[in-house]
Amino acid sequence: MRGAWGHAPWTLLPVGVVAAVTVLPIAYVVAQAGKAAPGQAFALLVRPYVGQLLLGTFALVGGVTGLSLLLGVVLAWLVERTDVPGRRWWGLALAMPLAIPAYVSGFAWLSLTPRVEGLAGAIPIIALAEFPLVYLPVAAALRGLDGALDDVACLLGQGPWRRAWTVVLPQVLPAAAASGLLVSLHMLVEFGPLALLRVSTFTTAIYSASELEFDGAATGVLSGVLLVLCTIFVAAEMRARGRRRYARLGSGVRRAASRLQLGPWRWPVLLVLASVVGLSVAVPLVTVASWVVVGRSSGLPLARIAGALSGSLQLAGLGSLATTAIGLLLVLAALRQGAAARWLERLPYIIHAVPGLVVALALVAATLALAPGLYQGVTVIVVAYAMLALPLAQGAIRAAFEQAPRGLEEAGLATGRPPWHVFYRITLPGLAPGLGAALVLTFLSLLKELTATLILVPTGTDTLAMEVWSHTSQMEYGAAAPYALLLVLVSGLPAYGFARRLDRAGAA
Repeated sequence: MRGAWGHAPWTLLPVGVVAAVTVLPIAYVVAQAGKAAPGQAFALLVRPYVGQLLLGTFALVGGVTGLSLLLGVVLAWLVERTDVPGRRWWGLALAMPLAIPAYVSGFAWLSLTPRVEGLAGAIPIIALAEFPLVYLPVAAALRGLDGALDDVACLLGQGPWRRAWTVVLPQVLPAAAASGLLVSLHMLVEFGPLALLRVSTFTTAIYSASELEFDGAATGVLSGVLLVLCTIFVAAEMRARGRRRYARLGSGVRRAASRLQLGPWRWPVLLVLASVVGLSVAVPLVTVASWVVVGRSSGLPLARIAGALSGSLQLAGLGSLATTAIGLLLVLAALRQGAAARWLERLPYIIHAVPGLVVALALVAATLALAPGLYQGVTVIVVAYAMLALPLAQGAIRAAFEQAPRGLEEAGLATGRPPWHVFYRITLPGLAPGLGAALVLTFLSLLKELTATLILVPTGTDTLAMEVWSHTSQMEYGAAAPYALLLVLVSGLPAYGFARRLDRAGAA
């Protein structure tokens, strides 16, 4: 098969393009840091300010990751392994924070009380927005575990809580660890909610040095430190992902695990679930909706709201289509063109851990140097979106590829049909679920993207995320509320559909 696909060089084109584009942020960081003399660079690195940024960044990463892991693992176990009433409804409700951007949650809580400013307030607010990234894979892992393991532990005399600790938790630990590292990566590059809540990290410092102080040397040095941290976390995340296994010997169908009977404990469990959903979903929605009512006294700029909605849908739609198409060709090349293509396919995961701000600045520098006519055009921002969201598409598409029967493709090639015809008539229809998931995930991610959009948005184009940021940064909460509510509603529809699809797949 590899020989047959080797005659399809079009599958290698996206690999080469991605390999070339991947070096842009790294080259930009090196070029900016090179503006500083060695002594100046050293002085920039050993400043107490950099030490404070390191402490703040590590505290944020540790706090948000730890709280997200605690919430995600405990809630997944309660929903999947107990007889809590309304289990399927809670499963959907706990996935809905995916539809609420962290900067919208930050704006909602900040408008309620300024006491949430600072690291102590940012950690729980952001963790309530990030924990679904842990909850969903851990819940999926729990559904996939063989209930026979739990039965054996029960026969050995272990009680339900001991079985949860000694049998269930070790089995879901790889999924939890990989998800926790993903949350850590998000925290390294997070910007919007941290800027609103007055938390200083490397990303906020880079934005200040570049956009406010126009200090290229400081931007390069700080970006270099962040790039090293991101690379370390990416290596750890990929290593954890590569070692994730759910081993099971023997044939047959997995036994469904018995659910723990909560008895009188069901009421405290329901209170915990309701509290998490209320704090992560209800409070932001109700707060934003109340600000919409308050803001109506000064009138609603319907034309501006419609323009921001149109801009968001247009950019996120184009970005998700381009990202999914490139991701499809990347995965196809990696699976059909040998080890080199597989290695190059992993390059987008490095860019995924680079702040959107750095990616955007690198594209601005490259565009002005090589193709000034493309500056502030749709093409550049679509490229940036693809660079930032490719891993989301690759993961969904690769999973669909690995589940597709290889024999159908082999049979098609054996008839003498060219590879492109086999791909179009046999392979592509079988990938429809994976492609749909990739489109939804990338659309959700790009609809909420802020930092790259602020820098690369085409002239005359507006988005919902930009309007939320513009008004909330000036504490104009009533003016920001319509855009924030509309952003949540538009994100909520695909997020709900995606959660329902996962729930049906888990039930099956």
